[in-house]
Amino acid sequence: MKYRTIVADPPWDYGKKTWASITHGGTGPRIERELPYATMTLDAISALPVAMLADTDCRLFLWTTNRHLPNAVGVLDAWEFRYTQGLVWRKTGNPSPFAGSGVALQAHEYLLVATRGKPPVSEQLKSSVIDAPAAVFGHSAKPECFLDFIEQVSQGPYLELFARRQRLGWDTWGNEALNHVELTA
Repeated sequence: MKYRTIVADPPWDYGKKTWASITHGGTGPRIERELPYATMTLDAISALPVAMLADTDCRLFLWTTNRHLPNAVGVLDAWEFRYTQGLVWRKTGNPSPFAGSGVALQAHEYLLVATRGKPPVSEQLKSSVIDAPAAVFGHSAKPECFLDFIEQVSQGPYLELFARRQRLGWDTWGNEALNHVELTA
């Protein structure tokens, strides 16, 4: 099957120091933790045969963090998609911000939008910044509202790569959800 909409949330590699959070809305201590899932190298993510799953006219939504933003654009190229826009998930509900080497704590993630061919836009979102609570389903889990928004703007059939749960009307691939597709290089 070929998909008109693909969503991917790769398990980016963060090296030995995986991630750190600041408790109590940024006022508490910094806590270093290991990620609760296996990660993949940039080469392994880039090598996934996503282009083979994409319809001629397809829209791809790729999750990334500040640290992997430059790498994510390279992944889009490897998967044969063209970057078109970035959406921002601003984490609400007193999220534990991620520490980093930058000038500010990280309380957001990026959802890059890319296309192959000319997929139509069903409806346009009112903003590229979306406020939604963080960590409802565990570390790195994304709010369900994002799949609602994606269905609103992009046509099916739908595929979620690195899925954590099933969703009606979507095929999934990942180690936490039923695999409807096989990815082989």
